[in-house]
Amino acid sequence: MMGKILGSVILAFALFAGAALYYLQVYAFYEEVDAPAEGVSLIMLGGAESEVIPMDGFQAIDADSSPIRYRACFTTPYSLALLTETFQMVEDATPRNAPNWFDCFDAAALGAELEAGTALTFMSQKNIHFGVDRIVAITDDGRGYVWHELNDCGEKAYDGTIVGEECPPLPTAPTE
Repeated sequence: MMGKILGSVILAFALFAGAALYYLQVYAFYEEVDAPAEGVSLIMLGGAESEVIPMDGFQAIDADSSPIRYRACFTTPYSLALLTETFQMVEDATPRNAPNWFDCFDAAALGAELEAGTALTFMSQKNIHFGVDRIVAITDDGRGYVWHELNDCGEKAYDGTIVGEECPPLPTAPTE
């Protein structure tokens, strides 16, 4: 009898811990973000200067727990032809999954559009956080998607290899 009670208690704790872990991973840390006052910007060809593109219907989520949890969706009237002639493209960018409840951002569908060539990726901002770039993908029908992706410096810093001179200095923890 004691074994059944102990087993039930362990099972109850395991279910509670699993549910808490799921909630914390998928819901707890995310919060909705307002549209940036400056708008969505893309880096122009041949330089570090950026330009704001027109947008509508902006929706975004972010979490303080990680610099790569940012996701956003919007629409723009700019065509892919105009964008490719004006702004810096990014090769081999892969959209990161968003929580299922943030239904405007479907990473699998966007990945298929990128592979088919009906969507293209552009650099929005380099090192928005140390080692993290903001990437914008725009489809041929004007839907835009934004996410953060580790750049070379971020990948090196987080896997423990030497960062090197081409990377900005690592941020230091505040001291008291």
